[in-house]
Amino acid sequence: MIPRSRPVINEADIAALAGVPLATWRRRDAPVFRARVASLLPDSRFLLYDRAQAEAYLAGKPIPALPAGEHPTDLLTAKETADLLGITPSTVQAYATQGHLSPGTTLYGARLWTRREVHDRLHNAPGRGAGGGRRTGEPQGPRKTHPYEGDPRLGIARRALDAAPTGTPKSRIATDLAALHGSTPRTWERLLTTAATHPEDGTTPG
Repeated sequence: MIPRSRPVINEADIAALAGVPLATWRRRDAPVFRARVASLLPDSRFLLYDRAQAEAYLAGKPIPALPAGEHPTDLLTAKETADLLGITPSTVQAYATQGHLSPGTTLYGARLWTRREVHDRLHNAPGRGAGGGRRTGEPQGPRKTHPYEGDPRLGIARRALDAAPTGTPKSRIATDLAALHGSTPRTWERLLTTAATHPEDGTTPG
């Protein structure tokens, strides 16, 4: 998480500020630096640091503390977003591609979403409230034919039903889908029921 959308920096730019080649920085300086300044995205392959903390370290000054607590402008990784929404990071990426989330903000290659947007998606999930299920920035349209209309997971449920041997209990399919894609087995049971009763919607890419 990047607290309050604060400016960040990666190790290539830190090495440039220090006036050394990146390879030298990583071999000689990075281990001590990383022990003093933690990456803001520990669950990501991208090593990003708070710029003010990095500059203080390079200047030999006390490293300032980061803001505490949650804030609407915090920038969250796909995993952090997924944890809040009860889905998987791959589903977060699918939602962003299909318009159920915004494309997010990309910083040094890391794709991030504001806590405000994620909370809005959480409380306005498909079928909830007047605006439930709308794509980001999309005006409210006709009433949905069912709560999961437009949900990318519906396509996954449809394909799972088609692939399952005849007579397989829906609860078993739902449990397998929950283990693979996140959310609860009960949610997947509802998705499976919807996919079976609305086959025309079951081919939505997942």
